[in-house]
Amino acid sequence: MSDKKLDQLFRIDNQVVVITGATGLLGRKHAEVVAAYGGIPILLDLNQAVIDDFAKELEDKYNVPATGMVVDITNEASIAENCAFLLKKFGTISGLINNAANNPKVEDAADKNFSRLENFPIDIWNQDIAVGLTGAFLCAKHYGNAIANNPAGGSIVNISSDLGLIAPDQRLYLKDGLPEEKQAVKPVTYSVVKTALLGLTRYLATYWADKNVRCNALCPGGIENGQDSAFLAELHSRIPMGRMASADEYQGVVIFMLSQASAYLNGAVIPVDGGRTTW
Repeated sequence: MSDKKLDQLFRIDNQVVVITGATGLLGRKHAEVVAAYGGIPILLDLNQAVIDDFAKELEDKYNVPATGMVVDITNEASIAENCAFLLKKFGTISGLINNAANNPKVEDAADKNFSRLENFPIDIWNQDIAVGLTGAFLCAKHYGNAIANNPAGGSIVNISSDLGLIAPDQRLYLKDGLPEEKQAVKPVTYSVVKTALLGLTRYLATYWADKNVRCNALCPGGIENGQDSAFLAELHSRIPMGRMASADEYQGVVIFMLSQASAYLNGAVIPVDGGRTTW
């Protein structure tokens, strides 16, 4: 990197970056920063019309050949087929952002709350693990291997969470007057998936290091997105900066991890959470 001009450190011009869950709240922001810094975002999600609209939006704004594709990341054959298509079309893959995940909601049921551990359905457990963890593994297996075969190597970014580092504070969800069996909690799968991604990050960071493939994990805090004011007040009191993030406040770290600005960063777990995990 010594001959890299400092004003070009964050550029990823013409680098193909695969983004899973690309039309979600954070996925869109990841894709936008890839495009803004000259990369070619490959938008993977499940609704072709939505992906196509977003790809067109990025192409028009940033003049990059953004490409939207329907890929079920729980289906290995779908991933393998897509990876082969991308290699045929672009020649190489330089980056992967494992962003897709189910976000199990904290909500009530008629007579007992399904989010509670003692009630949590095995089919939802399996679905959440399949998308958030198995999907990341399968994407790393195929797109990551393609990056390893890229002479220049590349970068894998796993999107974990502050709840990959700490347990959820279930007191945030308490509602006065409800019996315990109806009190909502943050479901177990979110913590399990986001913590497991840290183990996957460390594994990948050492697996292809000799081929110049780096893997790092971003642990975002929560994003303010219309939550109840009482909930926000409680959560803000647990964050040193006194607020949740806006959706675009993770973009700088994402492009840092993807670019040569972080050429010696490998196996790192970076919390970007306003200091919440510091307390």
